[in-house]
Amino acid sequence: MKPKLKMRLGDLLVQEQIISEAQLMQALAEQKNSGKKLGRTLIDLSSITEDQLLKFLSQQLNIPFLDISRRAIAPQVVNLLPEVQARRYRALAVEDDGESVLVAMSDPADLQALDNIEVMLAPKRLTLAVVTETQLLDAFDNLYRRTGEIAQIAGKLEEEYAADDQFDLASLTDADSDNETTVVKLLQSIFEDAVQMRASDIHIEPGEKVLRIRQRIDGQLQENILQEVNIAAALVLRLKLMAGLDISEKRLPQDGRFHMEIKGHKIDVRMSTMPIYHGESVVMRLLDQSAGLLTLNETGMPPEMLARVRKQIKRPHGMLLVTGPTGSGKTTTLYGVLSELNTADRKIITVEDPVEYQLPRINQVQVNHKIGLDFSNVLRTTLRQDPDIIMVGEMRDQETVEIGLRGALTGHFVLSTLHTNDAVTSALRLLDMGAASYLVASALRVIIAQRLVRRVCHNCAQAYEMGPQDQAWLKSVTKQDFSQATFKMGAGCQSCNGSGYRGRIGVFEILELDESMIEAMRTGNPQDFAAAAYASPNFTPLAESALTYLAQGLTTLEEVAKLVEDASDAQIPLMLHQGVEE
Repeated sequence: MKPKLKMRLGDLLVQEQIISEAQLMQALAEQKNSGKKLGRTLIDLSSITEDQLLKFLSQQLNIPFLDISRRAIAPQVVNLLPEVQARRYRALAVEDDGESVLVAMSDPADLQALDNIEVMLAPKRLTLAVVTETQLLDAFDNLYRRTGEIAQIAGKLEEEYAADDQFDLASLTDADSDNETTVVKLLQSIFEDAVQMRASDIHIEPGEKVLRIRQRIDGQLQENILQEVNIAAALVLRLKLMAGLDISEKRLPQDGRFHMEIKGHKIDVRMSTMPIYHGESVVMRLLDQSAGLLTLNETGMPPEMLARVRKQIKRPHGMLLVTGPTGSGKTTTLYGVLSELNTADRKIITVEDPVEYQLPRINQVQVNHKIGLDFSNVLRTTLRQDPDIIMVGEMRDQETVEIGLRGALTGHFVLSTLHTNDAVTSALRLLDMGAASYLVASALRVIIAQRLVRRVCHNCAQAYEMGPQDQAWLKSVTKQDFSQATFKMGAGCQSCNGSGYRGRIGVFEILELDESMIEAMRTGNPQDFAAAAYASPNFTPLAESALTYLAQGLTTLEEVAKLVEDASDAQIPLMLHQGVEE
């Protein structure tokens, strides 16, 4: 049964004194110009909130008002309505009991939409619920995955190759060929699915009998397996053409990049190929240029640490290092620092490989090893360009380290990254790379070490009691009191794709070198330096910071355990910190 209003929506709202007659007249006049529905027009004019309108419709039509953000909706139910129609009618299939389908709509009074939905769901009966349009749009992006579409196009592409009897290289470079069109459609679906799921990387890996397409979402790989392994060469070839790589070279790794626009997002794709046993593996890093750069406030750094970092970056000279493994957010933090330092009275030069985001007013240099334009060569020239601030993408060798340290001693503020486990071992790594101890002691001022841990999905987060084993483990690694803590974990919902996590949060430790650390560094004594660092009252190790997030219900014990294990593998383990305190 399709619900019907006894009166027109506007008249009902006036009768119930939810809006005034004047507001209705204003909305009707605006509706003639915009062509939007009356309800949306009233919301846009702030005459009524979306929740008020939908709860009113729920009462008038005697249908439930749903919060679908916390629901785990089965893919087979969602697909009862094709995505195109679902978005057009603002409708989502939520439940299927075999005889009827519960459909959530943002405008359940749209009779034309109801007629079309009934036809699509027949012979099953249609039952209705009302839901906010905001939740619907989020659900569309989260639930309508491209996996089925990708498999369908991959099957079609394999059939086309089978019909041609052989792999035709010329046809794939011909923009008018059927094969090329199908390859482009397949890649478009792969990229759209990745952007929709907020993936940071796409992996294309041909095996002996299957083709694996994996996405890294919130730091974790999720796998989609295609049986059409024969199409791998076509995908790699097309991607090489897009990145301007040598399509005839399959024996050596290649690197390239290209730009594309996907669903309103401007994406910069960094691509790497590598020959493997069954073909070529491709990994693509996706950088969403339209999302904009994160400021320091948006990195998730605690306010107390943020204040200390801001104090340090006001120095006229010295070196700041950001350390951590690949994918820990080092570059994001550095760009956040640069965005605060980027003023008209400062000359800033960066040396990067590659340049990830283009920044106004900043002179950014792209390293090119093929022509000898490496970090050390560019850095020498940079010092002659009268900079106030220099950012070096990474300290990779002794020469780059020493030039950077000397630059920090001669009136420049130098920012860079280093691949180490924690802040303490970063300072010692500079010595291992051959830097003179007096240079490190004189130039290095602050080290920020960081990791990313998955954040509990706020939609489906729920409190839970920690078991005896988990409690015992906590007591073995920290002295923090968790008696008043509220531990949370995600139950899994459509917003987090059933994982219980959505997004990531940075975990930081900041080491500011004081006199005792500088003296230990000057004498080249790593044990004294580590002891002085861990004894510093302002130093909180990464693991302790992560445990604070656990107590606040921002992340889970699983995520913290990974980080603590990682910290314990560092040259100076967490237990040394505890020993120093004792």
